[in-house]
Amino acid sequence: MPWGNRVLKQRIITAIVLAALLLGALFSLSAQGFALAIALVVVIASWEWANLAGFTAQWQRLLYAGIMALAVAASAGLTGFIETGQLHQDNTRTILLAGCTWWAVALLWVQGYPASSVLWGHLLLKALMGFLVLVPAWLAMVYLRAQNYGEWLILLVVLIVAAADIGAYFSGKAFGRHKLAPDVSPGKSWEGFWGGFASCLLLALIVGYGFGGGWITLLLIAPAALASVLGDLLESMVKRQRGIKDSSQLLPGHGGVLDRVDSITAAAPFFALAVLLSGWKF
Repeated sequence: MPWGNRVLKQRIITAIVLAALLLGALFSLSAQGFALAIALVVVIASWEWANLAGFTAQWQRLLYAGIMALAVAASAGLTGFIETGQLHQDNTRTILLAGCTWWAVALLWVQGYPASSVLWGHLLLKALMGFLVLVPAWLAMVYLRAQNYGEWLILLVVLIVAAADIGAYFSGKAFGRHKLAPDVSPGKSWEGFWGGFASCLLLALIVGYGFGGGWITLLLIAPAALASVLGDLLESMVKRQRGIKDSSQLLPGHGGVLDRVDSITAAAPFFALAVLLSGWKF
């Protein structure tokens, strides 16, 4: 089998397995079970992030993953999830707001790369970035799952990311002329960005008027759609500074776990915070 066909086959098989695992976790696990499953994903992703940060020894990466697990447990404790299985809205809102504020800082760093690496390029600062990326993302997914029809809210986040990616791919391929962030991800264009955003707005209209919510759905989906692009760009920036292509080789044909969830790590906190502040129900 030609090499290109073999890689494509690997990508398809891996994508099917990942989709099956996600659906199985969403619809067969309790809220607590789902929280543990996502925590496992976060710990694996943190092991990969440790390499991006510059920790090359295996014991260092495992230690970083262990500290990440403690950070996730701490956020679960602060929000009352460990004691009650429910999330206290005040502390949840504070952590999600802090996560979204972090992404505003990340946007400035992505825009300023490579000069901005003077600010964040130190090993310990990149290690801190991993916590700011992954802990709020875990909390966002757990918060969404705990809502009525939470399984469908999480699938909506996945659809937002997919719509942004697919819209960007086709519009960028057809019309891409102006580079979005040439020093970070040379393949991305402004035309692709707006095509992906338009796809997400179309998704918002379908959800808003097909399942209820109306125009407010635009206010929920639009920030998450914009953030999803930033999540991808941030990981690309850190990988470029580190000089590696993939976060790991754990997923055949797809690279690492971070390579598959980078957009969700940014989109989920924005979407969850919007749902929390608006009180929107699916």
